[in-house]
Amino acid sequence: MHQPIKGKATSLDIAHRAGVSQPTVSRALRGSPMVNEETRRRILAIAEELHYKVDKNASNLRTQHTGTLALLFFEDPTPDESAINPFFLSMLGSITRACALHGYDLLISFQQLSNDWQADYEDSKKADGLILLGYGDYLQSRVRLERLQQQGTRFVRWGAVLPGQPGVSIGCDNFQGGHDIAAHLIAQGRQRIAFVGHASAHYPEFQERHRGVVAALAEAGIAADPALQVDAETSEQSGYDAARTLLERGVAFDALFGASDLIAIGAMKALLEAGCRIPDDVAVAGFDDIPLAGFVAPGLSTVQQDTRQAGMLLVDTLLQLIHGQPVESQTIPVKLALRGSTRCR
Repeated sequence: MHQPIKGKATSLDIAHRAGVSQPTVSRALRGSPMVNEETRRRILAIAEELHYKVDKNASNLRTQHTGTLALLFFEDPTPDESAINPFFLSMLGSITRACALHGYDLLISFQQLSNDWQADYEDSKKADGLILLGYGDYLQSRVRLERLQQQGTRFVRWGAVLPGQPGVSIGCDNFQGGHDIAAHLIAQGRQRIAFVGHASAHYPEFQERHRGVVAALAEAGIAADPALQVDAETSEQSGYDAARTLLERGVAFDALFGASDLIAIGAMKALLEAGCRIPDDVAVAGFDDIPLAGFVAPGLSTVQQDTRQAGMLLVDTLLQLIHGQPVESQTIPVKLALRGSTRCR
């Protein structure tokens, strides 16, 4: 029988009952990966039984940690420079839940790419580490990422996993997604597949999606036509304008793959205004599977990224960095979400 505890329970009380050391209790309570799951659960159960509350101020003074992670959203190319990609918003819930699971607070900040945002974190003690969502032109942002790395900032970004890149990235298999959606379109009898989105090293996710399309076409014995690629950024307006450009070129196409759902939805509007029937005349597909994709008419076929897994991985990987554990960039799989815009059978 355990003796009743007089006064406020401490981490030493928990350690005594759990049969572990006080540092192990501290690690378990802050979600350190150094503590195995069975031990962590036992410690949390005892802490709850004793109504133990973590004194965050005292803990932070001891560990030099703030107990906070910072999530930085970056602007998307919208006319008012204030919109956040809805794909990132869908990831926000899983990031928030993962932080709560590990006992961390989440600081959310919206950043304009034109600002010297990285300087804010050189000597700042606002957060123990950063999660970066969005970055615009990769070749331009790379310099800032290298600066973060040089100053010892612990950060993880959502984006393409590239050789020799600064820091750690978690991203989806963009090549496989582009390949699979193009293979689906080809199976539907489409051979002239337009790609709407940048296809250069400045936008590596889009570039990989384009490479996947080209590979699927080659496997089917179809040559990719350079005239069927039009640059576009992630917005409905950019997709609309790019589709108009494609139509004005006068080149024949029977399918259009937008490098993001927003691009594809904007392109659908331009096609419908031009009298094209979707999917009869032109099948349309996107990438991301944002909530809106299932509500446009016809429903948009797209490549689905697992935002729940992505959010959990971003937080778990950053915490491992913070606690000095070895980490590697990771690529997560994708799957197709097929709807009426490609006349799926």
